[in-house]
Amino acid sequence: MTLQQQVLPLNPAINQDGVSHRGDHLLVAEMVEPGSKVLDVGCGDGDLLRLLEGRGIDGRGIELSREGVNRCVAKGLAVVQGDADTDLVNYPDDAFDYVILSQTLQATRQPRVVLENLLRIGRRAIVSFPNFGFWRMRLQLLIGGHMPRTENLPATWYDTPNIHFCTIKDFVQLCDEINVKMERAVALDLYGRPLRLSAPWWFWNMFGEQGVFLLSRAEKAK
Repeated sequence: MTLQQQVLPLNPAINQDGVSHRGDHLLVAEMVEPGSKVLDVGCGDGDLLRLLEGRGIDGRGIELSREGVNRCVAKGLAVVQGDADTDLVNYPDDAFDYVILSQTLQATRQPRVVLENLLRIGRRAIVSFPNFGFWRMRLQLLIGGHMPRTENLPATWYDTPNIHFCTIKDFVQLCDEINVKMERAVALDLYGRPLRLSAPWWFWNMFGEQGVFLLSRAEKAK
């Protein structure tokens, strides 16, 4: 499968209000239509939720850590404690316009089940994750002979929360297996900027440090 790059007009560091945001958060926010109802799964400190709400989006969140929940609530965000692996089943079908899983897929115990639940709960899903096929990862394994560590993945192998690393190629294959439609596929470079070239999947698999995907349910065959 070929991933066609979606070039979006955004600055990877500065939002239109002059506030600094992560490049992947800005990209995710651009994918969400204003006025939508959104669930952010694994919302961390709530930075993405605040960005979304600043754009007129009705945002809710669930977060595994109590510390993260407390920080979100202190910011006035509607966030509850929950686990993506066990608690998404409690949400009804089509409860949200978008369900977001940002930099969390690799920390789930059942990524396929989680992805299926995202697209059951939401009409669309936005998933971002670190690409384990990134050239720096490969180089650390090839030359250093050890599990890679980067700025986005700083933990050592024995204390990392990430248990299911994947590459962009792996994720595309999973989407094919469960009949998910990819409306947009964007690869970000080391600095959080969208790669500007249109290229086949292997290019993003090698040079994209992160992948960001806008997904929807594929139409069932009649």
